[in-house]
Amino acid sequence: MPSPLPPGLPPPAETLVRDPDPFPGLVGFTAALRAAGVPMTTDRVAAFTEALDALDVTDRMQTYWAGRLTLCSDPDDISRYDAAFAAWFDPRQGPSPPRPDAPAAPPPTLTSLLPTRDSREGDDEEEREQEILKATATGSEVLRTRDLGELSPLEREHLRRLLQLLRPDPPTRPSRRLASARHGRPDPGRTLRAALRNHGELGELRRRAPTRRPRKVVLLLDVSGSMEPYADALLRFAHVVVRRSPSSTEAFTLGTRLTRVTRELRQRDPERALQAAAEAIPDWSGGTRLGEVIGAFVDRWGRRGAARRAIVVIFSDGWERGETDLLGTQVGRLARLAHRVVWVNPHVGKEGYAPVQGGIVAVLPYLDELLAGHSLETLERLLDVVRAS
Repeated sequence: MPSPLPPGLPPPAETLVRDPDPFPGLVGFTAALRAAGVPMTTDRVAAFTEALDALDVTDRMQTYWAGRLTLCSDPDDISRYDAAFAAWFDPRQGPSPPRPDAPAAPPPTLTSLLPTRDSREGDDEEEREQEILKATATGSEVLRTRDLGELSPLEREHLRRLLQLLRPDPPTRPSRRLASARHGRPDPGRTLRAALRNHGELGELRRRAPTRRPRKVVLLLDVSGSMEPYADALLRFAHVVVRRSPSSTEAFTLGTRLTRVTRELRQRDPERALQAAAEAIPDWSGGTRLGEVIGAFVDRWGRRGAARRAIVVIFSDGWERGETDLLGTQVGRLARLAHRVVWVNPHVGKEGYAPVQGGIVAVLPYLDELLAGHSLETLERLLDVVRAS
């Protein structure tokens, strides 16, 4: 037996409306609820209309409970819903008092509802939401090409959210382990076992091929004074890459000394990870001795396995205060260990740039790629290069 109407509402009438198509008015009722302070979404409106489609829309009790169960999401909404329902469907009760910022009360009868001020208000709100979404999408597209070192504080906050949306696929390499495959070398053992199960008949030549495993990635980030405008964004980029493949990715910072920040960047929360990394880096925004620091990485980490058959990505503008010949020598040692060496320079993407700095000139013969890294778009291009390596 259907539940009775709550106290305070008018007694059930024989019918709500006699209009052959009451649904436009019922949808307009949702605009009145929005004006009364009940949050409205397209999903709730759709659920309301679907419920009415399965019920008798001319029955007051069924209409009331269909709306209350689909349009109210909070206990505070029930009193507003009851007042709006009574004002909308019973003129004798009078309209409910509008909120200070709400439009005028809706018409009291459902059959007289055509496009009213409330429905237009809802349409205007939807149009404004669409305009906001379009503006946000356009802003995100423009931000992808902006120089990371020239962003305003608000744009940097937006960039941080965009960086978290990146989904870098780790590069892979063939392993020594073999698995069954359609193409590859013959697998005598599986072929013989299949023949034995088939009474000795050799029906098909089974094959096997090497499986693939993640290839190691090493990120070396220059945090000297000349790279300070890009350091925060690059560390956040490194956090995304490390979090995606924590077991096969290493991250270090380069300055006057070498600092491993892999453990700090493995934290799930980006703000905590960046804070921990900042506390671990003693030479933030200081000088740089790239040749000595890269040599320290090769001696302490690279030759012990971190750089062997790995993709090493160096983020630096190439300004070297020490000897450029030493930098070239150490990058050459690194290139002989690594699978590929990629140098990301934020100035490469700028108009009129030429690789004339002493550091860049010294390392160019040992690089597999020299890429730009001044914008989100160029960082996405870097992920494509690393994945395809």
